[in-house]
Amino acid sequence: MVDYTLAQVGKNLSEAMRILGDGQREPEAGIERNFSWSSIPGPLQGDGQDVATILHLVHSLIHEEEEEEDKPCQHRMQSVGEQGHMALLGHSLAAYISVLDGERLRKLTTRILSDTTLWLCRLFRYENGSAYFHEDDRDGLVKVCRLVINARYEEYASEGYAVLNSKQPVIYQSASGRPGLGQHLCTQLGLPLSSLCTVPCNTIFGSQHQMDVALLEKLIKEDVEAGKLPLMLIANAGTPGAGHTDKLGRLKDLCDQYSMWLHVEGVNLATLALGQVTSSIMAANRSDSMTLTPGQWLGLPAVTAVTLYRQEDPALSLAAGLTSSQPVSRLRALPLWLSLQYLGHNGVVQKIRHATTLAQEVLQRLKTLASIKTLVEDELCSPVVLFKFSQNMSAVSSGGSGNGYDTGENGILDAFNRWLGEQLILLVPSSGVDVVELDDEGTCVRFSPLLTAAVVGTQTEDVENMVEKLSELVAVLSSTVGFRQDFREQTQQHSPSLLYIEEVSWPGLGVVRYKPQAEGMDESRTRQELQKINSELLKKLQELDTDITFSTGPDCGSEEQDCIFVGMVTEDVDVPELVDTIAALGRDIEESGRLLENMTEVVRKGILEAELQLIKANEEKLMEEGMMRQLPLVGSVLNWFSPVESSIKGRTFNLAAGSLDSTEATYSTKAQTARPSLQDTPTHSAKRLAGQKLFQRSGGVGSDSVSETSSVGQAEETARSPSPPPPSAEDTHTETDDVIAENTHHTQVEADEDVEADDEGDCEERQPEGQEEEQCAR
Repeated sequence: MVDYTLAQVGKNLSEAMRILGDGQREPEAGIERNFSWSSIPGPLQGDGQDVATILHLVHSLIHEEEEEEDKPCQHRMQSVGEQGHMALLGHSLAAYISVLDGERLRKLTTRILSDTTLWLCRLFRYENGSAYFHEDDRDGLVKVCRLVINARYEEYASEGYAVLNSKQPVIYQSASGRPGLGQHLCTQLGLPLSSLCTVPCNTIFGSQHQMDVALLEKLIKEDVEAGKLPLMLIANAGTPGAGHTDKLGRLKDLCDQYSMWLHVEGVNLATLALGQVTSSIMAANRSDSMTLTPGQWLGLPAVTAVTLYRQEDPALSLAAGLTSSQPVSRLRALPLWLSLQYLGHNGVVQKIRHATTLAQEVLQRLKTLASIKTLVEDELCSPVVLFKFSQNMSAVSSGGSGNGYDTGENGILDAFNRWLGEQLILLVPSSGVDVVELDDEGTCVRFSPLLTAAVVGTQTEDVENMVEKLSELVAVLSSTVGFRQDFREQTQQHSPSLLYIEEVSWPGLGVVRYKPQAEGMDESRTRQELQKINSELLKKLQELDTDITFSTGPDCGSEEQDCIFVGMVTEDVDVPELVDTIAALGRDIEESGRLLENMTEVVRKGILEAELQLIKANEEKLMEEGMMRQLPLVGSVLNWFSPVESSIKGRTFNLAAGSLDSTEATYSTKAQTARPSLQDTPTHSAKRLAGQKLFQRSGGVGSDSVSETSSVGQAEETARSPSPPPPSAEDTHTETDDVIAENTHHTQVEADEDVEADDEGDCEERQPEGQEEEQCAR
């Protein structure tokens, strides 16, 4: 007998996953499929919608950002396989099962809980354990700690927190543990932060991410002597940052000595399911409790975390909340129950083994790369690989200038490794790498396939692609590091106009600022001029034909403003040419701005002078023609009987000379005199071969389009090839000169038009009626 409702749940889920996954379902006839918030008349539509319509609405809301930006989003929803569908089906079935009658519900949930607990204990070698399923991966630790308080304080159930005053409980955790875990624990339990003791890691012997056992024992003795009660120790089988494992065997012996509860958590616990397990991880099965996250390890969406624990008294477990009398709460194990049955024992082991194999492949390949430092606790079977770009900054810099270049070496390497990790995430998203910050090693790139491989589907091909991209990025990093000191020295040669800015957080060649030589300006005007020139300089650098990136710097983390941030460079870059170009462009911008300012002042003074000369000319005209001829009616009669012979006295304003000149020569020769041209700003333009980028050395290593040839060979090649047309006058100038000449020409033409317009108006006033039209037309 088939349950129709149960079959319909599975069918609806499959259809929903197909619609949400690709949205390719064809709309039914008569149903509108266009959704937008503006189409909804209020909080809720009047008529109900069918399931397909609602699912299409959810699909459109999920991909709303991609449709608005018209590009695929980098943070896509993880692809779920068949085992993922089983986990999602478990959530649907849990809601369906919850409506069964009480007795059937109790039997079914008991079976689900007992089966899942048994399978997990056998998979991860934890005998005689119980299981607590929880959404928040910290909730299991909170419940376990409450269990320990109930067990160690006999009157806690009746007296409550008052019994804690006699002996304050102390919870010990590693300094390499999860950030904020101890604070969350104290908050949930109502304990003061003084009940939390953070144990430092080893500083001399052993891993710097492992808990210092000797120091822990000393702290426990001090707390016992102070009348406190050592309650619990939280150890790591794979620290959140570096993936290192504490000495679990020694810690368990110490906990037994002081009657403490040992709780273990970490990603390395997944390797307990493998056939061969290291002794350091195998010691975790002696712990009193441990938290597992099978959803991450197996790629199961929305699957709860599991805390396995050993406790013989069911009353204490019930008081701590580890067990519940409500059958519905046991349904949290249903998605995992379905997924484990679908995968089987071999499927679970195969996924975990695949992740550890990927880690070993990455580790072996990283050892072949120069300038890459690996930070792995156990290279034989570690499932977490940490690596970073590491290079001696002072050794690769040319010339010892003694400027304190090494002071920010760690900060520079952190910036470079942060850039390296971000580039790998962008170029190979299926690798699952991320960037971590460690106290002792700084910024590192982490490859932890147990947390990401099942989710993003990492395969061996992705590992090979990641290592290939990594080798290319390392070459760029090495060349950039090698040229940083040269870039600084070349910049200092252009001082004081070009300043080198020390910015250790910038992953690139360096940071420069062009400082104009402003004299007699106040501070606000100088600041405004500085911002204007550097902004214009950045635009011109970004327009150049080069592979080097120029920007205003990172969006956050940099306090420097009005600077040019030069990005990564390859080993064939010509640093002197790059710095010379930056300085030349900045100088051209400054001079063009100063020229325009001077020209504005010249034009203003020339206009004032022109007004005075025009007034003087009008007075002379009045004296020459007499007062009677200025009257409208009388002047016309006098000019009819006795025309006045007057010379042409037009005016033109010369922008180059800044003076008002006569147009007599123009009218006599009927040709406009040549105007003095502005002197072009001399600039240096290096000759480049075909396909060669700017700032790229000819014949440099890594240049695909430029090959090493002799001068004779180049001459023969030139003789065989057709000669190019002769360059025009415009081509001999750089882009900056063209902009300056164009701006100057526009300003000069506008000023000429204004002045000549005034002269035309004056011409109409001065000329007799018979000559007025003719002269003005000329």
